[in-house]
Amino acid sequence: MNAARHAERSAIVLTGCTVVDGRALEGVAPLADAAVWVRGERIEAVGPAPEVLAAAGAAGDFRQVDLAGAYLTPGLVNMHTHLSLSLPGQGGDAVKGLGAYELAHYMADGARRTLRCGVTTVRCVAEKDHADFALRRAIAFGRVTGPRIFTAGQALVCTGGHGHEGTDTLECDGADGFRRGVRGQVKAGADLIKVMISGGIAGEHESIHTRQLFPDELAAVIETAHAWGRKVTAHAGPAPVIAEAVELGLDCVEHGYQLTPEVAALMAERGTALVPTLLVTRCEEFFDQLGVPEWMRRRSLDAGPRHLESYAMALAAGVEVLLGSDMPPFWQFEGTNASVRELEHMSESGLGPARALYAGTLGPVRWLGAEADLGTVEPGKYADLIAMDGDPLTATSAFRGVRWVMSGGRIVRDDRTGWNAS
Repeated sequence: MNAARHAERSAIVLTGCTVVDGRALEGVAPLADAAVWVRGERIEAVGPAPEVLAAAGAAGDFRQVDLAGAYLTPGLVNMHTHLSLSLPGQGGDAVKGLGAYELAHYMADGARRTLRCGVTTVRCVAEKDHADFALRRAIAFGRVTGPRIFTAGQALVCTGGHGHEGTDTLECDGADGFRRGVRGQVKAGADLIKVMISGGIAGEHESIHTRQLFPDELAAVIETAHAWGRKVTAHAGPAPVIAEAVELGLDCVEHGYQLTPEVAALMAERGTALVPTLLVTRCEEFFDQLGVPEWMRRRSLDAGPRHLESYAMALAAGVEVLLGSDMPPFWQFEGTNASVRELEHMSESGLGPARALYAGTLGPVRWLGAEADLGTVEPGKYADLIAMDGDPLTATSAFRGVRWVMSGGRIVRDDRTGWNAS
């Protein structure tokens, strides 16, 4: 670590803030007139400002940063991220045409933009050429500015399955083939496994309800991943396919376009989470920017009403829902970024602001098994923090006003001073 980076991570005390996090759902009230002492990469103390300032002063020198009345929360966690996304159309074709070196720079730029918008952790669920592992290492060693990365590596698909056209998927067939696929991703460094078990919006040759894995193949994925201590998430649309996967032990469903009350109840009973990605069926502006073909546009937008019904069923059943945009987390969309717009949709469609805060922070962290380090503003946790002027417990739109971002004790964005980390 160079001297400049070390100086940025010297002791800091954040003052002039109200601390709030996902524990509000568990009875932990917001702390007004608070201070947060950050030493190195982690939070040393949180409490009333006079007490924390006195403790920090007794320990040595520190720099005080006045947040001017902001609400301070953990950084957002986006659980459905593709930093190398290439949908059908002109925009996606440009990404597909990138060489290895160009792709690395493209993904690094996306990681920087993601962190600056207040998303301090991402879960990548299919990236090209295993470039995500190199990016994760570069961020961890401080060579690149970006969020903490948990990744599935390449998603597993059957031959000709959803997403088979790209290098962000690995085609497998038969139970043995899918076992090898899981082991290959674990060998490469995967934190979790992603599998495509039905068709989707972006495949012209399929429909959303197309079944793509046989039961023995699906069982092989889940059994093998669990044996290696990895959770499994599945791209899935139709209820029968989802029900079968949940019965076999699936840990998370992506999209869930066509749930039924019965399947939602089963998910709740088995503890299977849902990342609804509501944006993907209500993002006409995004499709226009990428030049997406008309067949995909129609399939997406036509699926919107049923998608929203499925989400309502999941909430009614008590399924745990988690933030995930599918669109690049930083993408400017409808007056904000995709991560915040997705969280607003989740909140406005029945979740409410307090549960939305949880779904965008502590809930994902618990699914990732990282709650010892992330997800709340507590001593011992990494100082991955964001500040905004509005109260996120009152309105999820408060996240549109994120104006300050810290990652691992390093300030990477401060709108009041004009500072943005490169």
